Amino acid sequence: MIHPTALVDPAARLADDVEVGPFSVIGPDVTIGAGSVVGPHVVVKGPTTLGERTRIFQFASVGEDCQDKKYAGEPTRLVMGDDNVIREGATLHRGTIQDRGETTIGSRNLIMAYVHVGHDCVIGDDCILANQVTLAGHVTVGNFAILGGLAAVHQFCYFGDHAMAGGGSIITKDTPAYVMINGNPAEARGLNLVGLKRRGFSSEAINALSTSYKLVYRQGLTVEQALAEMRRQFSIPEVSHFADSIERSTRGITR
Repeated sequence: MIHPTALVDPAARLADDVEVGPFSVIGPDVTIGAGSVVGPHVVVKGPTTLGERTRIFQFASVGEDCQDKKYAGEPTRLVMGDDNVIREGATLHRGTIQDRGETTIGSRNLIMAYVHVGHDCVIGDDCILANQVTLAGHVTVGNFAILGGLAAVHQFCYFGDHAMAGGGSIITKDTPAYVMINGNPAEARGLNLVGLKRRGFSSEAINALSTSYKLVYRQGLTVEQALAEMRRQFSIPEVSHFADSIERSTRGITR
């Protein structure tokens, strides 16, 4: 299952059925789970842990030292869950000791060609990062998030669950859950209604979120006033999560 031209360090831990293509390099302190396929010309450097059924396409660089001038060779980590797809030329870097010491990526994510995931990022489950998306260091991306091609996210930003960014968006603020943004600089454009319907959100939840969105973005209220009003009107989990995602903002939400 390992091509004779591939270089796999004896200290790497690969499940018995892992495939490694020609001219790929797997370093020490790398763990790759069962059912995974590493294509040709891929570099995986540790400490890195890849879950089961990971698929990596050619020329991707996974677990490399981060692009941070403070980094001095410390044994930081990249940890990924199961069923992730990493397409051509993607670069996924390990963490720094100044933050979490770990870049964390969940399961069932599609990371398309030439995406960059910087040091200490946290990505949830079931996300799509389209071609050439760039995440600076310390970015957090929630579950079921979608970032369109060429979108760039400033360091320390939060991008919420079920949020969506249009292609080419420049994101310098936090994006609440369920919100769709676009532009340079990115602005809120409404709820991600298509995504919510596709994922089976009830009509009650969508209507409540629509009203809550208008309280934040359309009624001329302060954020504090909008949060208080939406919590007065609604007690469902979806609205609570929307409010929580606004309250957690440290950079201010996209307006």
